[in-house]
Amino acid sequence: AVRNLCTEYNVLFIADEIQTGLARTGKMLACDHENVRPDILILGKALSGGTMPVSAVLCDDEIMMNIKPGEHGSTYGGNPLACAVAMASLTVLKEENMAENAEAMGKCLRDGLAKLHSPFITTIRGKGLLNAIVIEHSNNDASWDLCLALKENGLLAKPTHGDKIRFAPPLIINKQQVEECVGIIHQSLKILE
Repeated sequence: AVRNLCTEYNVLFIADEIQTGLARTGKMLACDHENVRPDILILGKALSGGTMPVSAVLCDDEIMMNIKPGEHGSTYGGNPLACAVAMASLTVLKEENMAENAEAMGKCLRDGLAKLHSPFITTIRGKGLLNAIVIEHSNNDASWDLCLALKENGLLAKPTHGDKIRFAPPLIINKQQVEECVGIIHQSLKILE
């Protein structure tokens, strides 16, 4: 729907996949879930496997060639080492089937969370290894308190927007590690009782 509207009204469809791209959601790009091709695609962070600052703006020549030399760029742009690292990272993502692993392990995580039957978890959602739970509790700081308990028990999670907690484990996580995470979440939920 968005792709069609952008085409109809001659508006660029820009997909910022800095957090969602490169296998995080169980496909190489989050756009792939909707089978759409944006006019401009933005990648970063994971593009180097977290080893170097590198990002990319990808688009067809029709768009890119509107930017003339000297109109855009930076003194650090086009670093050859960062570009080589990005290419190697993309090779690893493909050869080691990271998108497929993210899809399978994300489902394992969501299924494990559902089996906890916690009265405090009202929603479990996600794609691949980008997941979140919604916490319902009379204490407005319950999500924050739960994240602190998770940290104390060995699991890092990010509280977002008050009642939500985001889980984005590494793409190389395996089933045993996912089960360990679910166990830590189960143990940590006891602080909300």
